[in-house]
Amino acid sequence: MDIRTRSHGRRRRPNPLRRRSDVVEAWVVVLVAVLLCVVAPLAGTAAGLHTYDRARAHAEEQRAERHAVRAVVLDRPAAGPTVHGDRGHGYRAEVRWTEPEPGQQKRTAIAQVPAGTRAGDTVTVWFDGRGRTVAPPPNDVAVWQHTVAVGLGVAGGTAAIVLLARALERRVALRRRLDEWERAWARTGPRWTRRRA
Repeated sequence: MDIRTRSHGRRRRPNPLRRRSDVVEAWVVVLVAVLLCVVAPLAGTAAGLHTYDRARAHAEEQRAERHAVRAVVLDRPAAGPTVHGDRGHGYRAEVRWTEPEPGQQKRTAIAQVPAGTRAGDTVTVWFDGRGRTVAPPPNDVAVWQHTVAVGLGVAGGTAAIVLLARALERRVALRRRLDEWERAWARTGPRWTRRRA
């Protein structure tokens, strides 16, 4: 009989020192490892793929609704950045551009321009179907950044939940183990502490 057979045989024999709580804790460690190494990354990947599909569709929808024009800044932008609804921060300035449609009309509007823009500079301004100035549609980099952020957030959140559940399980198991030891000592202690005559 070789050593491996003997060592496997020893594991199968009941160990009087091994408690049920030890077996449960060993299985919990295996479960936590599987959840952290398999389930959390899969959850993050699934969330990322779902987010990518939605973000890409949203970006394509915005690209279809919005159009860009090259415009000349007519005056100095406002002194400080302004917050404009869901479009974030931007400097507002009057701009002029020529419509590409027949007739080539010149138009002016107040639009958001990048920081550091001066009168006479040419900028790209985005408009929606109603003629309002809007932020440019997200590009592929923005879609991927959003996808990765959501995927990592879901994977990290899943891992945090698993680790929190493990910490709670350990706390409950420790409390039960201490209660078991107290009961065992209550049965065994009087026999050990009797004085010898």
